[in-house]
Amino acid sequence: MKPIYGILLGAACATGLLSPLRAETPATPTPAPAAKAAPAAIAPAALDILKGMSDTLAKAKSMSFNVRRAFDEPAANGQPLFYMVSTNVSLQRPDKLKVVALGDGPPSEFYYDGKEFAVYLPASNMIAVESAPANLDEMLEAAFNKAGLYFPFVDFIVADPYAAVTEKLTSAFVMGQSNVVGGTTTDIVAIANPDYQAQLWIGAKDKLPRLIWVTPTNGKSRSMIEFANWRLNAGGLKFARAPGAAKAGHIKFGKPGETASAK
Repeated sequence: MKPIYGILLGAACATGLLSPLRAETPATPTPAPAAKAAPAAIAPAALDILKGMSDTLAKAKSMSFNVRRAFDEPAANGQPLFYMVSTNVSLQRPDKLKVVALGDGPPSEFYYDGKEFAVYLPASNMIAVESAPANLDEMLEAAFNKAGLYFPFVDFIVADPYAAVTEKLTSAFVMGQSNVVGGTTTDIVAIANPDYQAQLWIGAKDKLPRLIWVTPTNGKSRSMIEFANWRLNAGGLKFARAPGAAKAGHIKFGKPGETASAK
């Protein structure tokens, strides 16, 4: 499947999964020689790091991790205001995904079981359910097209993360390393395509993404995504819906730009 996503796509979601309602500030890394001059091409060393990360994620049959996302939106006076969202993610290939948004903003829970996807809103005790393809990648595409559902970490859970991250790539180079992100040594890769510019902090040993900064080229909201508490191929993951979801009132998903309506 050709990736329709990108770590910059950022479609709004009325459920609160992405609603506007951290990581330590990294020290200036020691630049690698390639970063001293403004590179105009795609460096093989950068692609090697991205490929190592992608292979690690793609080979995992199951995973769980935490995401903290920060992004800015302008206030009425033009001042940028920053918002933060914390999310717990559990995945089991090929057909199970659970995403629990803890805050800021209204809490929400997303479930996928190979037959349907659902968003449960515990604060209002409402749930929306939609039939879904049996394949995770196809479900993610259907969820976006049918309901505008989008996850900022989507490029890292699809079957081929490398294809998603490097789509339309115009520039990629290695900045150097950092020892202050994710409690480990990370390789820092800068990438760009016509839609965004981004920096990725990737574990030098475990090859896992730790931090991402994304700057859109169209002037829209900047975004930071921090990954933590990675568990790959670990047992004990739970995908059952919250007990309250069984008695929740049902609403319909609205297409992007539409308001969801009650059944």
